[in-house]
Amino acid sequence: MKIGVPTEVSSGETRVAATPETVKKLRAAGLIVAIESRAGLGSHFTDDAYRDAGAEITDATGALGADIVFKIHKPTFGEIRCLRRGAVLISLLDMCHDDGTFDALAGQDVDSFALEMIPRLSRAQTMDVLSSQSNIAGYRAVLEAARLYGRFFPMMMTSAGSAKPARVYVLGAGVAGLQAIATARRLGAQVWAYDVRPEVKEQVLSLGAKFVEFDLGESGSGTGGYAKQLSAETQRHEQRLLTEELKKADIIISTAQIPCRPAPILITEETVQGMPEGAVIIDLAAGSGGNCPLTIADEIVTRHGVILCGYTNFPALMPSDASNFYARNVHNFLMLLLERADGAHRVKDYFADEITSMTLVTHQGKVRFETTKNAKKVKVN
Repeated sequence: MKIGVPTEVSSGETRVAATPETVKKLRAAGLIVAIESRAGLGSHFTDDAYRDAGAEITDATGALGADIVFKIHKPTFGEIRCLRRGAVLISLLDMCHDDGTFDALAGQDVDSFALEMIPRLSRAQTMDVLSSQSNIAGYRAVLEAARLYGRFFPMMMTSAGSAKPARVYVLGAGVAGLQAIATARRLGAQVWAYDVRPEVKEQVLSLGAKFVEFDLGESGSGTGGYAKQLSAETQRHEQRLLTEELKKADIIISTAQIPCRPAPILITEETVQGMPEGAVIIDLAAGSGGNCPLTIADEIVTRHGVILCGYTNFPALMPSDASNFYARNVHNFLMLLLERADGAHRVKDYFADEITSMTLVTHQGKVRFETTKNAKKVKVN
């Protein structure tokens, strides 16, 4: 059985779905691995490193024509046409935006798995690409804030005088937010955090940050550990309360997102106008509309004297480690998917395990998921 890893063609993407480390593991398991030439260069993995690990170096057609294909971003329609009929695709598939990709995969008779659909189970943690990449995003977002901010993060005392520590607010205490809190604290900043889910307060406090609490009259706790969308009236009340609180911030790291819905507006233009000159906002929700309406996706802009960063792919700024983490997640998922019989590998019954069943998007020429305007749901087969 052959595993194929093509070069990611999305603009600005530097990661790769397999590394020399995971290639060695795949080869040790008896699998053939074909890597597109130069696929790992953006992550500082050379073709020679892959050859030394036991991989074949091929072109895009060879990688996409394998029995099982690893990717990071959903394939283009051109890539889908290169996939072998009956092949297996393991990738992020952007489940919230169906642009015809799922029908195209089904039409090519490809069994595809969406890694963002991996359930939050203890035994699935080693396959959870969203968590591994969000951890990196939260860390790198704070470093970007430190680069853009014209002052110190920690308190500094010198013979020339002293500088106060930066006041950092983190909005959203999920995986990225908690990592941002920890990183900002390590850099010596004073940190506050806000989240609509009251149960995360203990985690915030354990990292040495202060927890901002408001009486919203409604809980924001959703299913699977995610936040849910608040009612329109509660959102307006939340904005009013946050506006005055966030004007105190030197730096805001904003991570609040709701699966398959536009990001909630937490940082109003009035807030930005009231922040100190030279303050920084890192809007990790820029890809889904932004937590601030002034954010522009993939740009750094200055509005009312405040610097707003709307990068949508922070893991790509740390490509080596991001690729290592992602590749390990994919390897672990594949090991769950395969079994060995009569000296050869074969895929297991997808529906015998809830992890593979819940992530299976296309199967036997049919799409198992349908998308609504703002959400996703499983079709009943």
